[in-house]
Amino acid sequence: MQTYQYIAKDSKGQRKEGIYSAAATTDVVSWLREQGLTAVTVDEIARQAKPKAHRKMSKRVKSSDLAAFCWQLATMIEGGVPITDAIDSIKQDTANSSLEFILGRILEKITHGETFSESVAEFPNVFNVMSRAIILAGESSGTLALSLRRLGEYYDTRDKLKKKVQMATAYPIFVMSFVVVIVIVIMTFVVPRFRAIFATFHGDLPAFTKAFIGFYDLVRFNAVYVIGVVLLVTFSLVFLITRTKSGHNLWSRFTLKIPLLGNILSQAFVVTLCRTMSTLLSSGVSVLEVFDILSSMTSNDVIKNAILKAKQHIVEGTSIAYGMAEAGFFPNVVIKMVDVGEKSGSISQVLERTADYYERKVDAAITTLMTLLEPIMIITVGAIVLTVAIALYLPIFQMSDFK
Repeated sequence: MQTYQYIAKDSKGQRKEGIYSAAATTDVVSWLREQGLTAVTVDEIARQAKPKAHRKMSKRVKSSDLAAFCWQLATMIEGGVPITDAIDSIKQDTANSSLEFILGRILEKITHGETFSESVAEFPNVFNVMSRAIILAGESSGTLALSLRRLGEYYDTRDKLKKKVQMATAYPIFVMSFVVVIVIVIMTFVVPRFRAIFATFHGDLPAFTKAFIGFYDLVRFNAVYVIGVVLLVTFSLVFLITRTKSGHNLWSRFTLKIPLLGNILSQAFVVTLCRTMSTLLSSGVSVLEVFDILSSMTSNDVIKNAILKAKQHIVEGTSIAYGMAEAGFFPNVVIKMVDVGEKSGSISQVLERTADYYERKVDAAITTLMTLLEPIMIITVGAIVLTVAIALYLPIFQMSDFK
């Protein structure tokens, strides 16, 4: 699509000027004729080149970018702007080079006769199964703008939840990394100085100090082997988790049973499940397709098997609530709310409120995790420093015994 500036005259000879987007000059002339105008001049407007900074490197398309795209497109469609013009306008305004390229490809496909839902299917890593199903449902029912608004809200809330969960999982990693750094600093800079001092002592060192120095020597002279064993164990675990079905299943169960963190992960998926089901059902997607989409949104075997089991019960003719109850994973609150929603015919609204409820629970669990980890970190670091201090200073305190 190109943008053209035209000058035309009406039947009374009055001058009219404006801008119109079309594939070619002839399309502008034809459009002017339909408006009862005679084209005088039709000139293509040269597009301003994007700043080079935006084109040097591709950027990942974030949930916030997709949310903004959905909201902008929905607003333009509701305002009567053709979808090709709307996408072209958003493409020119976006600062994300990857999204700009994707929108260009989508625009090209729509111009050649493909539907919007068919066009976005070329980019499954950006527009996942859920978003494609919502767009297709919106096109089929003639409510594309409404479906895009729902999709935009979904991306926005998903982005916020994702950041919360990332914060909850990153904090324990930071704590462990900080403890490891403390140990390395002590072993590298502090202990060697004291060991040189102990070499000048005459007499036996305290048993605690001997044990500490023995541990230090063991690590120091076998550091290569220790690092090798750690790397071997790490790579073995990664291989078992990523390459074997039993290992991945075991890891899935383990992550959900980690104190506090496992609870956060399971509740976070419940939020995603309820919000996704609400968005899909309100957009007109079938129940069975909803469960297929939900199963593709998680890599956790326990959760995926529960979703597929619930779907199987629904296929056999049971209600959604009964199928979820038989799956053995979903909380009772969710099952009861789904049952109420089915009976009242307002399952989408009920699921949205349930998602809000569990999101508050996730916030509370993350706050609890942070509150507990801070004193644990202080106690752990303090215990390490205290152990080292006792081991290194005990001989000095007993110097009177040395001869």
